[in-house]
Amino acid sequence: MDEWQRLASDVRERLTAASSGERTVFAAGVAERLMRRHESLPPEQRSPFTLGLRPLLDAVWEAALGDTAAFAAVKRGMGEYLLSDYFHNDGQDGPDDADEPAATAVLHATASHLYGCADFAVWAGMRAVDAVAQHVEYLADLADLADLTEGPGSPAPAPLGDPEKAPLEELRRQLLDLDLIAARSDQLRYASCGLPVAATARLQTELRDPLSRQD
Repeated sequence: MDEWQRLASDVRERLTAASSGERTVFAAGVAERLMRRHESLPPEQRSPFTLGLRPLLDAVWEAALGDTAAFAAVKRGMGEYLLSDYFHNDGQDGPDDADEPAATAVLHATASHLYGCADFAVWAGMRAVDAVAQHVEYLADLADLADLTEGPGSPAPAPLGDPEKAPLEELRRQLLDLDLIAARSDQLRYASCGLPVAATARLQTELRDPLSRQD
């Protein structure tokens, strides 16, 4: 078993053993990082469908951290997607907007909260693994384009690193995120039943902020 397989297996095992509440927070953290990356793209590269899922992701966060009032927005957001043309069985002939990494991760996080199945959190994590390598290559292409149009040494986004190593770094990041989440498992295990307002606010600071960082 190579290192990628070992790390991916560790993430899957940790998610399988975690409570549904912990899994939803993990998936929301992955989706948040991908969403923020997408939101930072030049306007012409942003997907209206993906950007339109921001309210749903915010609702998933609120629900996952103990605000039961957010459940209505979560189920409504998923329902709107399922009834839309973006959810289809037309293969490559249908719209592919929901295949964008951030959009997919948001939908997996939503399903994780609604259904509690470990697979949705695993799939969100794997989507981030695929996306980080693509993002490294994207930044490298920007640097190459800057050299061609403005000459060597011109300012350009620095590549994140080796596209082959980036997925390993993402998996290690996910394991660290799971450590952070596990430290609050007692509260997250019952968060879907509702938590005091003060507890929800504290978890926003202790979990959403660090899980959302790009580093």
